[in-house]
Amino acid sequence: MNTEYKYAQQGDEGIEERLWNYIDGVASTEERSAIEQLLQSNLQWQRKYRELLDIHQLLQASELDEPSLRFTRNVMEEIAKYQIAPATKTYINKKIIYGISGFFITMIIGFIIYGLGQIDWSTAGNSNYTNLPVSLDKLDFSKFFNNTYVNIFMGINVVLGLMLLDRYLAKKKNESGHKEA
Repeated sequence: MNTEYKYAQQGDEGIEERLWNYIDGVASTEERSAIEQLLQSNLQWQRKYRELLDIHQLLQASELDEPSLRFTRNVMEEIAKYQIAPATKTYINKKIIYGISGFFITMIIGFIIYGLGQIDWSTAGNSNYTNLPVSLDKLDFSKFFNNTYVNIFMGINVVLGLMLLDRYLAKKKNESGHKEA
């Protein structure tokens, strides 16, 4: 009798929750017996139960909309009517690629010329490399490789060079894969 009193004192939200559990069959046996007694004696619970039972029956009677069996095929046929975008090769302008590579090659050649310009050609020195026209002992690498900006630039060039090598090798791998297939 104590649980029946507790359920009777709940608001509309509590009543709905308890009744939905009762209708769905997830209420415990103690709750079910208490709710059944309230449905026999309490007019508010009876009205709410009929309302929720009608909603439950409507939900059970309604069918879910299902797509036709040919839905996927119909969609794919509609898509096939439109022109498909070309491959990404056409999106990349080759002139831009040539311009960027030309810039980096020019910068590398510029650094080499700058480095050779730092050599003191007038003094003769002992060198282990007798076949070379210039003594490498005279070349002071610290003058131009000690600069932070040069180090950053060289690092970026190394990364870009590795990326270019990776793309080249991947392209070769794809081409050899297509030939075998």
